[in-house]
Amino acid sequence: MSRESGMSKREMRRQQMNRAKQRNRIITAVAIVMVALVVAFFLIWPNLQPVGTIKQSDHGVVRSQVDGNTAGDPNAPIKIEEFSDFQCPFCDRFVKQTEAQLVSAYVDTGKVYFVYRSFGEFIGPESRAAAEAAYCAGDQNKFWEMHDILFANQTGENIGDFTNKRLAAFADAIGLDMGKFTTCFNGGTYSSRVDQDAKDGLAAGIQATPSFVLTYTVNGQVKTVLIEGAQPFSEFQTKIEAALAEMGLK
Repeated sequence: MSRESGMSKREMRRQQMNRAKQRNRIITAVAIVMVALVVAFFLIWPNLQPVGTIKQSDHGVVRSQVDGNTAGDPNAPIKIEEFSDFQCPFCDRFVKQTEAQLVSAYVDTGKVYFVYRSFGEFIGPESRAAAEAAYCAGDQNKFWEMHDILFANQTGENIGDFTNKRLAAFADAIGLDMGKFTTCFNGGTYSSRVDQDAKDGLAAGIQATPSFVLTYTVNGQVKTVLIEGAQPFSEFQTKIEAALAEMGLK
């Protein structure tokens, strides 16, 4: 009798343990589903919001010899690569306070070949999305139009300025073929390029945006000068004029 009673207790204990395990599995599954729903909400919700007002760029920069994300003569004696982030407020300051003078004085005159590059996902996911959208616009010869409208509509960092929905609205506003843009953007055509931008920037010693790598050659030796931050035009002028003098082009 005691043997049967002992077996019964063990069986009861086994059943209790099995029920506890089952409850734990259910609780875990529910928790996973809840977390997934919360994550999905934060990912999807921004794109469900209205597009809102879209501002057109009014900074007045007119670039010459535009080709994709470049401007100016590819054979210019000086090359300047800007590593930037469309969400960066200091990058916006450079665009609105300095770029027009730089373009007028040095890009349009054939002295500087200017290249815009992203800095990957430096500030956040919207940085990547905006950069990919700009490169996709470049396929339709409107990289700089997208560049300008992105900065015109920047109001903060990772707050929904550059959701997929708004990026599509920007593309439409600058007159892109939306079928081609959507295929490019949704297909992640330039995802690896944005990653490479970040790698190249880090290799060049970039630590913040905007930063500018000025490259030129003297007697066969390639030289570089790093300009960090949204510096005034005078800072660029000083560095460029020094490089031109070193090359004997002043």
